[in-house]
Amino acid sequence: MSNLPPVALALDRLNCPYRLFTHPGPVHSLEQAARERASALARDHRPDQVIRSIVFRVAKETFVMVLIAGDRQVSWPKLRRHLGQSRLTLATEDEVRRVTGYERGAVAPFGLPQPMRILADESVFVHDEVSLGSGVRGTAIILNSADLRRALSGVEIGDFQAEGA
Repeated sequence: MSNLPPVALALDRLNCPYRLFTHPGPVHSLEQAARERASALARDHRPDQVIRSIVFRVAKETFVMVLIAGDRQVSWPKLRRHLGQSRLTLATEDEVRRVTGYERGAVAPFGLPQPMRILADESVFVHDEVSLGSGVRGTAIILNSADLRRALSGVEIGDFQAEGA
């Protein structure tokens, strides 16, 4: 039995290189997460390198995950237009746990119990190195954005961020 987080196990199956980082205590903000990761890496790791995985409900039992740089906000009109939906809602905490297997703050697009449509804002791939949830709160996956892009086969990349965000 492995002690690796579920996202790490999924990335291993994809032969995708990564590093694990465990925060020294609870993480209360995006800025704190970036600062602690930068300190451990001994190099810059900014809030826009922390990738958020946000789950939206587009129909009764249909969900989509949007990846976006941590300091950005999702544009609801752009997302609705891309999905061809007039209505969508942010998934509840219970829905997120049910459809991803992860708690908010640990969600990632890997190791999901069921396939899910994944969208990635262009901001995800701006930096050479990014970090994202591992499936376990307080532990992050750090990887090269090109490796992330390769591992996300079938991802839809586009402009999903709100203007001025």
